[in-house]
Amino acid sequence: MSSLLEITQNGHVRTIRLNRPEKKNALSQEFAWGIIEAVEQAARDDETWVVAITGTDDAFCAGLDLSPENKDFSPLTDQESFLDDIGWVGRFPLVLREVCEKPVVAGVNGVAVGAGLSLAMAADMRIVAKSARLMAGYTRIGGSPDGGLSWTLGQALGYEGAMRFMLENRTVNGEEAVALGMAGEVVEDDVLAARLEDYCQALAKWSPITTRAAKRVIGKATRHPDLEAHVRLELSTIRRCFGSEDAKEARQAFFEKRAPQFKGR
Repeated sequence: MSSLLEITQNGHVRTIRLNRPEKKNALSQEFAWGIIEAVEQAARDDETWVVAITGTDDAFCAGLDLSPENKDFSPLTDQESFLDDIGWVGRFPLVLREVCEKPVVAGVNGVAVGAGLSLAMAADMRIVAKSARLMAGYTRIGGSPDGGLSWTLGQALGYEGAMRFMLENRTVNGEEAVALGMAGEVVEDDVLAARLEDYCQALAKWSPITTRAAKRVIGKATRHPDLEAHVRLELSTIRRCFGSEDAKEARQAFFEKRAPQFKGR
């Protein structure tokens, strides 16, 4: 896992850096579960008070790895075994928001798409680079949101904003993300890493009792009444979407770089 994740500790701040640049940090099964394990380890470590998650090069996370060599791990080819339980994608919001009581800050250094956007939005706060590109991307492959994105987008954008972002298949840059409420701060690309570190160090100056308590009560006031049940609803919905003829056509059109021809079945 060391080749896929770079984990560093600076005082009370632990940084988890996604390190699969040749795939724009797209998620394989090993990679996704490694991220979850890394966050869980940070949550258990008493010396870690703040957690940062970011990516390498020009990508935060490009979502699920859809390349042909990843056929053994894909909801597109193995829906029943992949989507009949929470799996890794449903654990992103559960682990970042509930298991880890410490503040989690995402440094969105580049593209964040699909499950990669879900990962970023599951963090408590986000700092984005100006050139970052945030997109849900589910409609173009015939799916519906997962990874808690239907919940986190609704929190950030409100109902209509989330609907527009999803169904218009919008791509927004760093400045637009802040204007919409998807992130709290935008910075120049070349200072993103330094700003992420400085911000997390500033949070780590407070008592960890205080920061954990704040996350607990604010989270309780704003989260879905039953986040796990909601994640399961997301997964059962995306499974039905991916099983349709339209979804198969959407994926074929995506790979062939053409407009899909939908039939509503």
